[in-house]
Order: sequence, then structure tokens, then C-alpha cells
Amino acid sequence: MNDYALITGASKGIGRAMALLLAQKGYSLLLVARSANELENLTALIKSQYNVEAAYYVADLAVSGTASQIAGWVKTLDVPVSILINNAGFGIWGNFEQLDIAGQTSMIQVNITAVAELSHYLLPTLKAQKQAYILNVSSTAAYQAVPTLAIYAASKSFVLSFSRALRYELKSTTVSVSCLCPGPTDTGFAHSAGMDALAELAAKFNMTADDVARIGINGMLLKKAEIVPGFLNKLSATAAKHSPKAFIEHITAGLYKK
Repeated sequence: MNDYALITGASKGIGRAMALLLAQKGYSLLLVARSANELENLTALIKSQYNVEAAYYVADLAVSGTASQIAGWVKTLDVPVSILINNAGFGIWGNFEQLDIAGQTSMIQVNITAVAELSHYLLPTLKAQKQAYILNVSSTAAYQAVPTLAIYAASKSFVLSFSRALRYELKSTTVSVSCLCPGPTDTGFAHSAGMDALAELAAKFNMTADDVARIGINGMLLKKAEIVPGFLNKLSATAAKHSPKAFIEHITAGLYKK
């Protein structure tokens, strides 16, 4: 039986690209996202083009309890899951006070709570494998506070910090934990976040989802702690680490001004 990889946010963008890459490498796929049609099409594509199994589960991780339902689904399948990729996430652009609080708490649920819950629920299965991996998808926004993306950046900082801590806790086990921190990527994130006004600026720096997925999967399999795709993104992450916080916040506030 092939090893299985579970990917959230798998129907499009980086998640979809990761699913296809892992299928090429011989992994069977468990795909989770909100879009039934896109999941059905991707599952059919994987089954027709690669000699692996694929199944999908339609779920909205913004709804409390969904991670537990996904874990229950995996348990009923009784398959050897050796990779968990927490890729689902979203952002909302605007000043914290002016944004709807329900949307912002949904962002916390998806970007933070679901990542922690799925990791916790699936760790027993992952630890039972000879070699297993958790790849949590964060962002270069994790390296600094970002005015007008306050909750999003803070949630991605959580993902990075959580990944590093969990990596240390599991260092004597068979589970390796990595964190992927991409910068601007051509995934439709800007549109979903309500940032169409910045689309032209973002397009100048966008990486493709395929490139980010390839770098992320390769880094995960090499057991890297942090994976930052692209020279400019590495440069900005390094600058954020070593520059005064107030200075970086001033710069990012100018870039993402509402």
C-alpha cells in the first residue's frame, strides 16, 4: 500500500500543485477543501494519470469541529498517512477596527485552530510510520506585524512559532516538522483578501504556485525547519528579523496601505 498524504486547501493554488507533485512521487492523496467540484475533478485527474489512490472530503475548516470530523474520516479509511500538509488559510485586508469581527475570528479558526487540531489528531498515525512529515504553510508575513493585515500576519506568526516548537518536541520521533513561508504567490490570495487595488504591485513579485509547491515539498522531504521560496522573500524575511520592529512596521504599512 502506498503512503498517504493529507492536504487541506487542496482544490487550488499551492495545495493543488502539492497534491500533483506528491502523486508524481508515488504518494496516495487525501484531499480536503470546501469545493466539491474542484476536489472531484482533482481526484479523478490523479487517479487517471498516476498509479496512486485518491479520496476527498468536502469541509469548511472555519466551522468549529471540522478538524475532528476530518480525523474521523481518516480513521475510517484506515490508511498509512505519512504526510500532513496544513495548507488551508485565508486573509482579509483592512484596518482591524473596520473589518467584520466574524470574518476575522473565522480567519483565526482556519489559520490557527485547525492547524493545531489536525496536527494533534493525526500525530498518533504519523508517529506510527517509519518516516513522516508535517508541513505547515505560513507566509513571509509571519516575520513581522503587518498593519491592515493584523490578524492574518499574527496568525501566520503562530504557524511558524508552533511549527518550530513542535519540531523540537518531535525531534526524537519519526515525524519531521517543517514550515513553508512563501511571499506573494499567483494563487488568487490578493483577490480573496480584498486586495485588488494592490494586484498590480503584487504581480511584479509573484511566484507561481507550482514553484512554491516544488520548493516546499523538496524542503519538507529534506527535513528543513523553515522554507522561504525565492531570493527576494529570503531577503525580506532576513531583514525583518534583524531590523527594528517599528521600522519594518512603517515599511509594511506603506506597502499595504488601505
